[in-house]
Amino acid sequence: MSAARLPAALAPWAGALSAISPELATALGPLLRRLDTLAAEREPVTDGPGEPDGVGGLGRSGRPDQLLPAEWLLAEDHPEEFLRRYVDRELLYLAPEFRTTAPRGRTVAMVDAGPAQAGAGRLVQLAALLVLHRRATARGGELLVGVLGDEPVQWFGGEPADLLPAWLAARRSAEPTPEDVEFAAATLDAADRAWLLTSPRLADRIPGRVAGLPRILASEPTRWGPAGTTHVTVRLDRTAFELPLPAADLAVRALRGAEFRRAAPTAVAPPPAAAPHGQGLPAFTTEAPFLLVRGRDAGTLLAVDVRDVERRHTVVVRPKAHRLNGRVIAAGRDGRRLIVLHLVRGRVQRYVSGRPLAGPAELSVDPAELGLTEGVVERLAGRPVLPLLRTGDDLLVPVAGRWRRIAPDGTVTDDGPVGRGTERERGFDRFREPRLFARALPPGATRAPHLLHADGTAAWSEDGKHWTARTRTGDERRLSFRENAEVLGLVHDGREPALITWSPGGRLVRAVRADGVRTLSRFSGGAVAPAVHPTLPLIAAEAPSGRIVVGDATTGRIHHLFGSDE
Repeated sequence: MSAARLPAALAPWAGALSAISPELATALGPLLRRLDTLAAEREPVTDGPGEPDGVGGLGRSGRPDQLLPAEWLLAEDHPEEFLRRYVDRELLYLAPEFRTTAPRGRTVAMVDAGPAQAGAGRLVQLAALLVLHRRATARGGELLVGVLGDEPVQWFGGEPADLLPAWLAARRSAEPTPEDVEFAAATLDAADRAWLLTSPRLADRIPGRVAGLPRILASEPTRWGPAGTTHVTVRLDRTAFELPLPAADLAVRALRGAEFRRAAPTAVAPPPAAAPHGQGLPAFTTEAPFLLVRGRDAGTLLAVDVRDVERRHTVVVRPKAHRLNGRVIAAGRDGRRLIVLHLVRGRVQRYVSGRPLAGPAELSVDPAELGLTEGVVERLAGRPVLPLLRTGDDLLVPVAGRWRRIAPDGTVTDDGPVGRGTERERGFDRFREPRLFARALPPGATRAPHLLHADGTAAWSEDGKHWTARTRTGDERRLSFRENAEVLGLVHDGREPALITWSPGGRLVRAVRADGVRTLSRFSGGAVAPAVHPTLPLIAAEAPSGRIVVGDATTGRIHHLFGSDE
């Protein structure tokens, strides 16, 4: 929803309210703002800034002692210009960095879907879920919703466009009991922030041993008009207040789902609008410190040397453009060579930048032998360039879930499946490919459904959120997170392994270590997931400006910045 269509007081809510119509959002405004104020008193968005961890970069706000020395020199020599920059927020401050050591718990809503909450109660629940989802996202976590009375309790989450229809469909013919609340509360973790959305009748019957666990939000109608309920009293702990409800016709449409906005079908995994045909999607395809990015033209490949040269400041670099005659399919760095496969006039050909390879100078392969059907080619166009590995004199490329081996004479053979189990459905992911791990996998990793590996360290998980990592020296670490995030890769901060995660909803990138979590804010906010290097602590992400930033995946410091018109 566009913020311009909302009242000024609700403009910051534009993202959370995008799942409902502007008319319903405006009508729920008083409920939203008051519930948000009460929730903030009991559950702040942050647990504090965490432990100081040096300086993380520059910012446009801060304390006077954080101003750059150059700004103080400006104040002495040109005080009027200094004041102008201060008023226009153009002064530069050192931005402190903090390390968060406390785990981030989930926000959990236990919902009463019985007859007593029909109508007005459900409208209060709708406003409460929007408030809780917005606050959970700001914390970097997720909101889970469960219906009282279900055994076992089925928790569901996601973005509001998916969550709200599932909540609305959850209606029960019987009233929940205190035992139902106790049963649902028993399934929660100690770090979860639990809320109970119910009626005063059930709230007053909850035993004290359970009442101390959830925050209880109870509501009941208190005023009526010719068309139905007009006001509702909401009670949170010992605080009670009366607020207006939306008009009757609007309320009825909301409770029937007519005021909800479903997510567009292409929202599941769209290519970014600013990067058609995969342009701007970075990829580390080999262990070399080189980043490969598709150009705007399907036949242009940009290569950037991102070796860490220990510079103290961000370096603006210009990528080297390799212009080919056909669409780029796969590419990889082999020593000082760049090897590319590109599709030209119905044939897959090889391009080499650097010292020629042994064998015939030309290579031409039938795309069908590589599994490059028309549909596969179109799908690859919206993804980062595929990796191209060299083993002996042969080339290996993962296409359509299978490894294809290309001999120097152009003969193609099937070299086995990509990944294992359900991981094959994700497409190629170097961190999850067992055959690219040079060491023997630990016993736990061979059986676990989720696998990661990088630079001699293997990590595995049963549920995708609680991981065990074993380093090349045999040390084991437990790594875990609670938010609805995807694990992008595994890096090392010194000798400590760290998971790099990305949450599609909040577009936040984090480094999860055994002793805490760090948000990599300078690599967050992109429309697509960043790329993580398979052996080095490097991460590359699309910046809001359209440029690509490359830096340290453990500290969040930017090393390189580049953009191109290619």
